[in-house]
Amino acid sequence: MECRDRLKRGLPWIECVALLTARRTSWVGQAFSRHGPGSTLMQFTINGRAFEADVDIRTSLLDLCREHLGLTGAKKGCDHGQCGACTILLDGRRANACLALAVAHDGAELTTVEGLAAGDDLHPLQAAFIEHDAFQCGYCTPGQLCSAVGMLAEAEAEGVALDAAEIRERMSGNLCRCGAYPNIVAAIRAVESKKA
Repeated sequence: MECRDRLKRGLPWIECVALLTARRTSWVGQAFSRHGPGSTLMQFTINGRAFEADVDIRTSLLDLCREHLGLTGAKKGCDHGQCGACTILLDGRRANACLALAVAHDGAELTTVEGLAAGDDLHPLQAAFIEHDAFQCGYCTPGQLCSAVGMLAEAEAEGVALDAAEIRERMSGNLCRCGAYPNIVAAIRAVESKKA
């Protein structure tokens, strides 16, 4: 008997809740029975390499990278998407990895700070950060670098010229508690000017 019928006949509403809960629980068990309750097999390309992982469906991309794959460059700062320390490139666009569920991005291409360099050759932004002393403690640096790479690609695709004010605005989602902002902007401008 459906909940609607039970309620019309004057039966307690709690029986409807129990019925719906039992249905939902059995559905979840069936949906993920191959990999255990609440987990699923996912595939990603991370830093140019294919990965397959059996991951709990509640796992964020940040936890996937750090806890399951040992890629600890992206940092867990606030875990609320407010600091940018966890920024990675998700299908070429910057994303806060702490807010993105891995299950929603099955098959995606991810780039972390570990994937920016080509072997021993640093990415131009990595070299510019060193040259311009654009970091102090280094905790936010991986997120700053990935965000800057994504920002430069976005600006190029949009045909936008990047002056210091535009860079500050576009990088405003990445916080630096040490206050290295002037040097971060200088490093990004140096790379941008070489592209032009």
